[in-house]
Amino acid sequence: MRLALIFNKTRADTTGIYVERACQALGIPADHWWLRDASRLPLDYDLYLRIDHGDDYLTALPDGCRPSAFYAIDTHLPHSWNKIRRIVSRFDVVFCSHRDGALRLRDAEWLPFAGEPTPPGMRDGGKVYDVAFVGTDGGVPRKFFLQALRERYPRHFIGTADPRDLIAVYRRAGVGFNYSIANDVNMRIFEVLAAETLLVTNALASDDLRRLGLEDRRHLVLYRRPSQVFDLIDHYLAHPDEREAIAASGAAVVRQRHTYVHRMRQLLMTVSRRLGVALPAHLQELTPCGS
Repeated sequence: MRLALIFNKTRADTTGIYVERACQALGIPADHWWLRDASRLPLDYDLYLRIDHGDDYLTALPDGCRPSAFYAIDTHLPHSWNKIRRIVSRFDVVFCSHRDGALRLRDAEWLPFAGEPTPPGMRDGGKVYDVAFVGTDGGVPRKFFLQALRERYPRHFIGTADPRDLIAVYRRAGVGFNYSIANDVNMRIFEVLAAETLLVTNALASDDLRRLGLEDRRHLVLYRRPSQVFDLIDHYLAHPDEREAIAASGAAVVRQRHTYVHRMRQLLMTVSRRLGVALPAHLQELTPCGS
């Protein structure tokens, strides 16, 4: 089996890079193609996987690139959603990182984000931040949350970072903060959990976190109102044993069920089941993810 992975590497943290690493870990040959070079794609790949990188939605793959799959990421953003729903019919199977998006697209499969577990033996130098959030301030209300955190916790890391430093930043923090928009189980959720740091994130209208085996006060901590954020963070900063126990449980769930290797296995097994694509023998012997 040989795959064509089609996405632009304009960002070091784009999802396609994690998919590419997962293919390497699974021993599956996969070639990366920039979307601008799609017209030169050979027609002898076993699967053409187009991975959403947030742009160029209307650039089509050549007609002979079959079987094909699309991994849609930005279905929760209105300006991207309008383009995504126009192009999904071009692909033989569609995956969405957000369950709401999968439900809105015909016959789409939910394939959530994942995390990259902390490398064995990684040293982090202890907790030097009370709170960490890696990313931009974004819009309302997230930027208000982040500014309030900056003011209350002088020992913070709130801002952008090189993706290669992501795990180290979160591991050095007592709490990793998140605010999801549009009912989104976002990438940051898995990044903080994988770093073995306590995740404090907003409760979602859906039950998607529980569907992924993530339970409040067992694997992460949920806030339901803005007024709860400081109280929860203060409590867990003052109770490190309780905090670290929850963080360790959350990291264990990621290792067991939510790495990009798990996601790639799920994608390939779905492609095999729905499109009849033959899997390598070493993948056929694996049990389905989450079983």
